[in-house]
Amino acid sequence: MRSTLICFVLALIVTTVLAATPGESNARRMARGLPPRAPRRLYRNELPSGVAAAKRASPSGSPPPTPLCSTGAVQCCNRITTARDGTAGLILSLLGIVVKDLNLPLGITCIPLSDNDVGSGTCSTTPVCCADNSFNGIIALGCVPGV
Repeated sequence: MRSTLICFVLALIVTTVLAATPGESNARRMARGLPPRAPRRLYRNELPSGVAAAKRASPSGSPPPTPLCSTGAVQCCNRITTARDGTAGLILSLLGIVVKDLNLPLGITCIPLSDNDVGSGTCSTTPVCCADNSFNGIIALGCVPGV
């Protein structure tokens, strides 16, 4: 009786081991001209984390409007002031620029912004459109906030 029980336990272990080993691989099946087996789903009731994370409850917002300048590129100036300002007046006189309107808005040390920079926060001041920026960025005349 004891030997029968040992044989039964050994047979059970062998059967369990053989059932647990995977069957023929898809590579061998395809080499014989058979179709591959369907993939095994390990987690049947759960969505993969990547799919769950990618779903959105609502669409994302639209990007901020790009400022348009009819006078050229959008500029980022370190300082916006008027011709009445002492520093701006000094720069104007050193460059030999005569302005008739002392309330003319001016930009000091301006650089052009690319389309990627506009609205991205790279300009620490308000992006502006300047009517005349022919002084290599030192000063720009007629600057108004970009729309």
